[in-house]
Parts: sequence; structure tokens; C-alpha cells
Amino acid sequence: MLLLADRSVLLIQGVDPGRPGEGRWWLTPGGGVDGRESLEAAAVREVLEETGFRLDARRLGPVVATRVAHFEFDRRQFRQSEYFFAVEVPAFTPTNDGWEEIERRALLDQRWWTVDELRATSETVYPIELADLIETVLDLEVGEVIRLSGD
Repeated sequence: MLLLADRSVLLIQGVDPGRPGEGRWWLTPGGGVDGRESLEAAAVREVLEETGFRLDARRLGPVVATRVAHFEFDRRQFRQSEYFFAVEVPAFTPTNDGWEEIERRALLDQRWWTVDELRATSETVYPIELADLIETVLDLEVGEVIRLSGD
């Protein structure tokens, strides 16, 4: 989910609890679809759980980007199909009140990032094309769904 406020995107800092010494990274809020839940319902639920922000599903619009990510997390291998919605929201202070146990072990911080900050950082950010994606979305230049790389 791309939550956008004041030309910034909200990211969450994470670490692999199975390999805490292997570094940290920043990623967008999001997560898995539960059962027969729609992508839209999952996006709304995950945003609430991970940030405390109550999002109206009618504001989601279309998926703007997708990617398939392969990674190890908590000593397990994952192949994850990701769908990114972009939503303008009022600036808010995110909370961790809805974090589940694994999120409390793996998620460390939340903050808003500008495109310039994303381009200048030496920290790891996923997806790696996030600065370009945010710039495209903010400039309203999204046509077809953008296919992002898997790492």
C-alpha cells in the first residue's frame, strides 16, 4: 500500500527476527490476504493493523503496481505476489497498536519519506524502484499497472 501525504510515503522499518544481525530495511504497509478476502479488504485491514489509520476502501482506486518477491523471513522461504494501491491520505502519526506478535518482533519504526529522501538514502528500501514509483504516482502518470522487479 502506498499511503501518500504531503508528497511523502509512509514506510515501516523491519528486521528478520530469524536473522536479526542481517540488517534492516524499509517497506510499505501491507500483508497477506485472509481466506476469501478481496485485495481491497486486505489492504484496508492491513493498513489499520500496521498503521492505525482507518482507510475507506472506496478511496483505493486501481492497483498501480505489482511484483513477485522471493525472500526468507523467520527461517522460512516465501514467494509473495504483491499488489500496490496508492491513496492520498491526510498526514497522520502511525501507531503500532494493531501489530501481531510476529510484527512486534520484526517491525521497528514507521516514518514518512519524500522522494528525495528515498533517492538519497543508503538504507535498504523495498521495492527497490519505490522512489520512481512514488514520483510517477504523484505526477499522475500511471497508465497501465507497473510491473516492479522482485528484489
